[in-house]
Amino acid sequence: MASLDIADRERASLTQRPRRHAALIELSLAVGSFAIGTGEFAIMGLLPDVARGLQVTTPEAGHAISAYALGVVVGAPTIAVLAAKLSRRTLLLGLMAVFMLANFASAMAPTYGVFVLFRFLSGLPHGAYFGVAALVAAAMVAPNKRTQAVGRVMLGLTVATLVGTPLTTVLGQYFGWRSLFVFVGAIGAITIGLLALYLERDRVLEGAGALRELGAFRRKQVWLTLGIAGIGFGGMFCVFSYIVPTAVQVAGLSEAYAPVLMTAFGLGMVTGNLVGAWIADKGLMRTIGSVLAANALVLCLFSLTAASPAMLTFCVFLIGCGVAIGPALQIRLMDVAGDAQTLAAALNHSAFNIANALGAWLGGLTITWGFGYAATGWVGAALSVCGLGVFALSVTAERRARA
Repeated sequence: MASLDIADRERASLTQRPRRHAALIELSLAVGSFAIGTGEFAIMGLLPDVARGLQVTTPEAGHAISAYALGVVVGAPTIAVLAAKLSRRTLLLGLMAVFMLANFASAMAPTYGVFVLFRFLSGLPHGAYFGVAALVAAAMVAPNKRTQAVGRVMLGLTVATLVGTPLTTVLGQYFGWRSLFVFVGAIGAITIGLLALYLERDRVLEGAGALRELGAFRRKQVWLTLGIAGIGFGGMFCVFSYIVPTAVQVAGLSEAYAPVLMTAFGLGMVTGNLVGAWIADKGLMRTIGSVLAANALVLCLFSLTAASPAMLTFCVFLIGCGVAIGPALQIRLMDVAGDAQTLAAALNHSAFNIANALGAWLGGLTITWGFGYAATGWVGAALSVCGLGVFALSVTAERRARA
């Protein structure tokens, strides 16, 4: 297959570098993941503060989360296609520069409408950055280590929920919610410096172009894999987007407890990312199906026990563990995309942010319609079950194709 030839050529050149240098490249990419993860998730812990600062309701402030997610959905395929003839180093540096500037602008937004616009612009580089970073990381290791390499890059995203999100939540409570976007923009600037220092100049792959990348859309398994992520992962965002008001309104906790919840979620994401990547290298499809099923059960448990502070915190940890599906789906997309590697890798994050937008929107509707904050877990569980159905279609179609 052409995609395997491309991957083999990349790996043959990239694996020649010393392991220490490869680790520095992974670290640089992970710092960028940390910046993006903090920018995406930190607002959830400060949503009531954002609402008060911009004089809107909490569900309306949640639209900024959906705007960011929409930026990812639009930006990932658009950038992957239009920038197909750019080298990966150039593309990564440009993407992080846009992310940095858009976050600084978010910190200075004078009105709610302008703020939502800047959150949309901040999301544009997200998917393409993670997609290209995953391709660089996977090309530096043996084929049976790819998921773990991608997991190490995405570790920055999960550490962001463990360190970056609680830290910015505390900063936001003391210095105002705008300070979190200044912090995120500063980390973006550090990432640019690291990538410029450690990631060597590379050449554009032979035959690269927009038409080749668009070929990903002709592949049924690409669409099915995107459907698994876009639907099945929405449950996490349905619940977590409103976790602070849930803690206050249902469990009777104060907003000061928000950093604890952010830390629990972050621990879950780090655990899920590391364990999920390791397991996925041993059984990719089995990992995807198992995580979807586990997510559905955890989200049901959340709704049943949200009134208990201890169980609420424990469920938040388990919901974070659901990110185990991320590296597995990233590799799955790369495997089924043929020679449209950049677009497919970037689309994974479009799909996750469709899940983000869908989950936040459905969660907001559930609350607005009077079902209560705890009911977001039931809606999230339904999304996980739907994702499991798409997974079953993917497995069935692949078996029929092989028969």
